[in-house]
Amino acid sequence: MRSFVLEVWGELACFTRPEFKVERFSYPIITPSAARGIFDAIYLDFDPHNKKPLMYWQLSRIELLKPVRYISLMRNEVKEKASVRSIQSWMRDPASFEPLYADATRDDTGQDTKGRTQRQTMALKDVHYRLTAHAVLYQEDHALRQKIEHSFQRRARAGQCIYQPYLGCREFTGYFRLVEDEAAKPVPYNEKIGWMLYDVFDLARPGGPLRPDKGQKPHISLFEAEVVQGVLEVPPYQSPLVRKGGV
Repeated sequence: MRSFVLEVWGELACFTRPEFKVERFSYPIITPSAARGIFDAIYLDFDPHNKKPLMYWQLSRIELLKPVRYISLMRNEVKEKASVRSIQSWMRDPASFEPLYADATRDDTGQDTKGRTQRQTMALKDVHYRLTAHAVLYQEDHALRQKIEHSFQRRARAGQCIYQPYLGCREFTGYFRLVEDEAAKPVPYNEKIGWMLYDVFDLARPGGPLRPDKGQKPHISLFEAEVVQGVLEVPPYQSPLVRKGGV
């Protein structure tokens, strides 16, 4: 089992704390689920028959390479978006097309309503992390592991990705490089964060994207996070330190 190390950075990031409800307030450091998403963006292997993942990336260590800095933002967030089913219907019958207005829409009573809303965001500014992770296969297979590890190394070295990684929100672009040389030391930062989101998927079993219409629902897990000298040690998903709730 081989571990890979990525340096990840960006101008802005927001890893939303769920307890703050409407207004977005970021954790001081990237969450394991957001970090796993960056590895997924570079390489993730799927079963060719049922299209479900054959593996997941297990984060083991998150290092903070720049001091924590917050920035307050006011952002417009849309209330609705076009569904795939609606778009397919419009393609079959162009006369049924109904536009979605950014500034106003009409409800069932014919009244105009706002199509977007302003929300306050406490985001992170100028972030830089070092992430360590390894591949966990649902069914261990030496040949498959070799394929996954070689493919990830090749793609990460070349800066290739399936989709552009992001830092919490899709508009906050993340950049990465594979670390194969002497690395910088983490910043001397200490904080007991408390309960932190570990993941929104049940990593113990294969699955695809969340599809509520297919009966799939989030499976939240949490762990007690503490940053010591700029390092957050992440327990394995199977560890009793990771609290797993129901759906």
